[in-house]
Amino acid sequence: MLCRLTFTLFLVVSLSFPISALASQIDEDQAGAWYMYFFNKDFSHSRFGFQGDIQYRNWDTGGDLEQLLVRGGLTYRPEKLPGKYTLGVANITSGQFGRSDRTTSETRIYQEALIPQQLGSRVFLRHRIRFEQRWVEDQDFRTRFRYGLFADVPLNQPTLSEGAWYLALYNEIFVNGERDIGSGRQVDFYDRNRFYTALGYKLGDRGQIQVGYMQQHTEAVNKGQFQISFHQAF
Repeated sequence: MLCRLTFTLFLVVSLSFPISALASQIDEDQAGAWYMYFFNKDFSHSRFGFQGDIQYRNWDTGGDLEQLLVRGGLTYRPEKLPGKYTLGVANITSGQFGRSDRTTSETRIYQEALIPQQLGSRVFLRHRIRFEQRWVEDQDFRTRFRYGLFADVPLNQPTLSEGAWYLALYNEIFVNGERDIGSGRQVDFYDRNRFYTALGYKLGDRGQIQVGYMQQHTEAVNKGQFQISFHQAF
């Protein structure tokens, strides 16, 4: 009877804290690295275009896969509304921390609004609102809301034109639409927060590069990531 009670208690505890148990294995003091390529194209004589990104994310500086993300979508710029609006799809392959080669996959559809704003003469803001529908392997269908505030501040000239060095900042918060993910498992409504700071350089009208650092906080993990990104407009 005692053995049966002990086993039952162990099973309940194990099922109640699957995320925390996994997170305890992650080295939060080891900085990871994200290598990213962003692209976009506005079609000539049209309000449509496309945009996307490819991101190779590692638990360390390279080799220990955290995520491989491929994302892209159709964009539209309304005549009477500011900003750009996107309908897109993404595929994500996620790896486990450490030596394990096990991966999980996710397919995602998203809708996004990207709205520009300028403060004064040198602060260029973008508000990004994104709604995601997520099909994660071994989980029930769920959704997620994201809001990001991005700021670019040119340092050596008043605008973000060719040759500009600039400070890039952003903060983004993620909120889950549902808590139940199947098999008696739950996630919190608060999913994560990302704060990022970087130094950027404007290569021209169609390209820029950024090198920076992001701190990502979840209920389970608080981990830093070095980031290198290249942004290209066709």
